[in-house]
Amino acid sequence: MSTEKLLHQPLTRVIDLDIEGMTCASCVSRVERKLGKLDGVQAAVNLPLESARVTVPMGVTDQKIIDIVNATGYKARLRAESRTRTVDGGTRTGLDAAGGGSGQSVEEPAVNVAAQLRPRLILAAALSVPVFLISMFLPLQFSNWGWVVGALALPVVTWSAWPFHRAAAINARHFSSTMDTLVSLGVTASYLFSAVMLALDPAMTAHPTMDGHAELYFEVASIVVTFLLLGRYLEAKAKAKAGDALKALLSLGAKDATVIRDGAEVSIPAAELVAEDIFVVRPGEKVATDGIVVEGRSAVDASLITGESMPIDVDVDDPVTGATINTSGRLLVKATRVGSETTLAQMGRLVSQAQSGKAPIARLADRISSVFVPIVLGLAVVTFVLWLLLSGDIQSAFTAAVAVLVIACPCALGLATPVGLLTGTGRGAQLGILIKGPQVLEDTRTVDTILLDKTGTVTEGKLAVSGIIPLGRRRETEVLWLAGSVESASEHPIARAIAAAAAQGRPAGAAVGLAAVTGFESAPGGGVRGTVDGHLVVAGRVGWLGENGIAITDAQQKSLLSAEQTGATAIWVAVDGTPEGIISLADTIKDGSAAAIGRLKTLGLRPILLTGDNAAAAAQVAAVVGIAPEDVYAGVLPEGKVDAVKRFQAEGATVAMAGDGVNDAAALAQADLGIAMGSGTDVAIEAADLTVMGNDLAQVAQAIELSRKTLGTIKTNLFWAFFYNAIGIPVAALGLLNPMIAGAAMAASSVLVVTNSLRLRRFGK
Repeated sequence: MSTEKLLHQPLTRVIDLDIEGMTCASCVSRVERKLGKLDGVQAAVNLPLESARVTVPMGVTDQKIIDIVNATGYKARLRAESRTRTVDGGTRTGLDAAGGGSGQSVEEPAVNVAAQLRPRLILAAALSVPVFLISMFLPLQFSNWGWVVGALALPVVTWSAWPFHRAAAINARHFSSTMDTLVSLGVTASYLFSAVMLALDPAMTAHPTMDGHAELYFEVASIVVTFLLLGRYLEAKAKAKAGDALKALLSLGAKDATVIRDGAEVSIPAAELVAEDIFVVRPGEKVATDGIVVEGRSAVDASLITGESMPIDVDVDDPVTGATINTSGRLLVKATRVGSETTLAQMGRLVSQAQSGKAPIARLADRISSVFVPIVLGLAVVTFVLWLLLSGDIQSAFTAAVAVLVIACPCALGLATPVGLLTGTGRGAQLGILIKGPQVLEDTRTVDTILLDKTGTVTEGKLAVSGIIPLGRRRETEVLWLAGSVESASEHPIARAIAAAAAQGRPAGAAVGLAAVTGFESAPGGGVRGTVDGHLVVAGRVGWLGENGIAITDAQQKSLLSAEQTGATAIWVAVDGTPEGIISLADTIKDGSAAAIGRLKTLGLRPILLTGDNAAAAAQVAAVVGIAPEDVYAGVLPEGKVDAVKRFQAEGATVAMAGDGVNDAAALAQADLGIAMGSGTDVAIEAADLTVMGNDLAQVAQAIELSRKTLGTIKTNLFWAFFYNAIGIPVAALGLLNPMIAGAAMAASSVLVVTNSLRLRRFGK
């Protein structure tokens, strides 16, 4: 945004709300519509996360926003971290991203919806089984069984079904309806009709020898409640994990820091660091916060933040990032950014904002019900009135009206999504694929572009020797063996890769394994030196060779440039003062990556390679796996990955993102479909919509295939569920379908839905 536009922006701030009680897309639109009536207020409500991000003018209080949401029929509360204020495009933070800071938190403990639903579900399941068995099987019926069944069903249709009744009542207050409305009315009508019929004719179940045609539908009401509660419970369990990404991200930071106070080292909690503090980072320790090196040299493993395998060499005056790991030398670092200003905290905000900014995805059944429910209710009323006027028989009128509600009672609709989802996700779990919810399935159907993080997704994320260029009289195997022997005394990741490669082969006449090293010396960020088998071996960068008095010729320098043009890291090896070889190291491409990318293309997806690595390395990987050169984006920082996702979305693409690092988490959350590789970090996995538990890119293609297959199954389920209603409702309205047959038709549609869903168990076989 330009400076001129910023200057003319009204003073605004952003608050985050948790909202309880939303069940469908109409709830989302109602909240957004009510908040949007206030001048200058913009609200983005996220149904899966049950949250809202609201931009408000400075004159509007938090309590006013909360009161509006509460008056709409839901319960809102302010998140503690939403004290961040955005003013003129800038941010003033009154509470850091980790949730610390002074002052009393305004956030109340989150309600565990799944825990609230669990006892209702258990009771419903326990009582529905005997109700169903007694009602449907003549051998189990006994004298006056109807009264027993009615008594067993009563707690199910009242206490267990209370969430549906409550939501229906809230919707009714605002003159609207959802699937909860139809569930509530269908369950209530089925039970009350059965109770009235039993009271009017107690003899219908007085003897067990009856022919079973008693017009009682207690089992219909009970089974509907049980299955719909099961779906709601599973949904609540998934929602409960929505905030884990941010928690996992923040937990990566160092817990303690060793600061220099009055010339002595003092250990303090990392959260107590302030800008300008000087702190110590020993080999193997995490950098406590963002800062600048004031003393020492080392190599820092930044893979947790950047996702890239190559350690970063740091020297005096070089910046370091909090949560990265010091791999070798001792460092003294001056803190420059602490608390909510650190790179780690900023990435946490990126994940949170990307999740909150996602457009709400309405469930298929809810979208259809926005038209279906009012029509059914109207038809039931019209049926009752017309029958009463034409026949004058109130019982016939009530029977026909109840038949309309019963045939429309959404048992199959309630089964369509959860049973299909359960079967699809169950099969996915067997294949190492985790699908987080029904909204994910809709995204897989429309996605046309997939952004692939290079390191850990397309490649192994581990350095390996990729080539050796002899410069003297020694053969490749001997150069590698000598270098590996001296590098074996170092803990640097490059040294470990060279030593591992050298251990797999040895030159003729050499001892088994690597040779012992004497007189070993290392320079962090430079290289190593030591005596191996009577030879002085120096390995490292060109500057390190210069410090050891070893000269490099122009021809040898050209050999180095040739090796680096492939994107590899090149290490010099000198023996007894003479350069003898150049060892190249690169991140290796995973087996099957090329085939997997070809499979993604057959699914209609355009693969895009994103990496923080250099352009040469990225181009080499892309050429091997079959990604077009124009679809390669190198040198991309974590924020750049989010920008890349947004750019493709702005161009009209539906974007999937596959990655495994912390640096991918924000992009995974921003993408229309986030896919985490299970070998990656917990942050990436929690921020994603789909997770493949292995590290094979082919699983990404399989995950998309399974998701699309599951979505297709759910759509088929919904079609058959509505097909029965479309045929049965007119017949019931004409009085040609009594409630018993209506219940049988509804049961038949449910059986069909379940059978169709079970076909997913054969996916991939």
